[in-house]
Amino acid sequence: MAPIIRGTRTVHDGWSRFLVAEVTMPDGTRLKREVEDHGRAVAVLPYDAERRIAVLISQFRAPPFYADGTEEILEVPAGLLDEAEPEDGARREVYEETGVQLAALEPVARGWSMPGISTEQMDLYLAAFSAADHSGPGGGLADEHEAITVHEVPLDRLAEMSDRGALTDVKTLLLTFALRLRHPHLFAPE
Repeated sequence: MAPIIRGTRTVHDGWSRFLVAEVTMPDGTRLKREVEDHGRAVAVLPYDAERRIAVLISQFRAPPFYADGTEEILEVPAGLLDEAEPEDGARREVYEETGVQLAALEPVARGWSMPGISTEQMDLYLAAFSAADHSGPGGGLADEHEAITVHEVPLDRLAEMSDRGALTDVKTLLLTFALRLRHPHLFAPE
């Protein structure tokens, strides 16, 4: 017998919904579990193979600031899906946040970002681009109060940051590892 969700109670309904689920486990034990629900998301590591740079962003994030005073985190462009196809959402997020227009996307994985609390599944991609693909202003959406700073990070520096634990955003670290594993020639000395 599988666990059964007997019911849920919504405790907050805003950008995310927060629920309390009443679960009966196979052995009959009854539990209450909190669930954060906001839907699917995407994250992309855009990189320029010719210039050997990655495009990352930084912005204020309230949860890390609340937890330990961290004001900004260097991370890959990411966001929630508004579209039916995750590839379309990935291209939109990268363009809004960085001004880079992407064509091909290289799928890495679809995974649960925080399965202990959240329903979020995230589609992760690598995406090659060229300098000519940088066609928009980037910086995020003003009506969503996104004050995004765009960073061009040399790939050798990105690798060094991952090696010393300086990438504190897990999706960024995972995509950096994927780029290094799939395209090691980008990190070889010229």
